[in-house]
Amino acid sequence: MAAVVLAIAVAGCGAGSDDKPKAAQDPSSVKSQGGAPKSQAPSNAPQPTPTEVLATVNGEAGMTLLINKAARDAGGFLTVEGQLKNTGSAPYVNTAPWRGNELNSSGVSVAGVTLVDKVGKKRYYVLRDTDGRCLCTTGLAIIEAGQSVPFFAQFPAPPAGTTEVEFSLPTFATATVKISG
Repeated sequence: MAAVVLAIAVAGCGAGSDDKPKAAQDPSSVKSQGGAPKSQAPSNAPQPTPTEVLATVNGEAGMTLLINKAARDAGGFLTVEGQLKNTGSAPYVNTAPWRGNELNSSGVSVAGVTLVDKVGKKRYYVLRDTDGRCLCTTGLAIIEAGQSVPFFAQFPAPPAGTTEVEFSLPTFATATVKISG
């Protein structure tokens, strides 16, 4: 009896005229219900949205700072994210000022960035972990010509009524940034 059930089960799995398993078939040969080949992505699929730019500021030697996000986090923090772009023709090596007065606990970083709430008359510094390392991008020793490097820095969140802050990273101009969230 068990042999009969096994024989029926094996015969049921082998139904079909194709020798290849469906996973090994060419995706363009798989037909939709209308008889046309299925496309990999529907033509009306949402396209990725371009990254919003909240501020762009120039620094020395062709460096440009793009700020893409300044958002409040649930834990009472404000995270700023963006890109550092070397639009110059030579590698940029003067990244040491970006760490501010940092004492090597974070190495070469953007720990020198500050936010100023002009309305609340308060300056915010990058947060530190329990070992004293900044909650920010580290390891920025050289930025090659044409290279774009992402950065982030996390701060204590200003009061809920504060909607914009002044963002300042050494060697760059100051930028006014709107806070979301």
